[in-house]
Amino acid sequence: MKLIKIIILLIVFLFSTPCFAQDVIITIVYNNMPYSKELTTDWGISCLIEGLEKTILFDVGGDDSILLGNMVKLEIDQMGIDTVVLSHIHTDHTGGLWVLLETNSQIIVYLPGSFPGGFKNKAKSFCKEIVPVHKPVKICEGVWSTGELGGWIKEQSLIIDTKKGLVIITGCAHPGIVNIVKFVKGFFKKDVYLVLGGFHLMVHSENEVRQIIKDLKE
Repeated sequence: MKLIKIIILLIVFLFSTPCFAQDVIITIVYNNMPYSKELTTDWGISCLIEGLEKTILFDVGGDDSILLGNMVKLEIDQMGIDTVVLSHIHTDHTGGLWVLLETNSQIIVYLPGSFPGGFKNKAKSFCKEIVPVHKPVKICEGVWSTGELGGWIKEQSLIIDTKKGLVIITGCAHPGIVNIVKFVKGFFKKDVYLVLGGFHLMVHSENEVRQIIKDLKE
């Protein structure tokens, strides 16, 4: 568990660091690992990507009041969000969507095509457009979805093509973080600069985590 905590803390540090040559800034809005005493923590994830053709919110956490409260503290303009990308169906990644769409109905929502019909219909009634994703798709200049990966739980990850290399953002990495990175490298034929997000390592033993680290480095 100590090893896993160290890994997560390292990821959180990377989250809050604007480190791209083209001034792409990734801000963690919602997370269960605290990196600012001003923000409320909770299980789930949401991160804002700025500096590209579109302003993108990747996942929306599970509690709408926490999502909006953290946005206010971070001085994030909800009306400035163009696109929401949902990684997978679990509530801790989708629960904050509805209150966001009530404020900004011009958002385009990219979600895995395997989402239930009821969810897609509800989202369609609140937002400008929904885009069901099955295969890799370009969201805007320099930003792609992996398309649905995995078996039982279908999940999409976000890819940002920067001057320093590819940045991969995952929701939970249910398909396996190593599998996701292998897919992205095979699809783009480029080096990976940064991988961040949920890795879903708590179900693995320390030896398994060490093997995942080794495979990820390779």
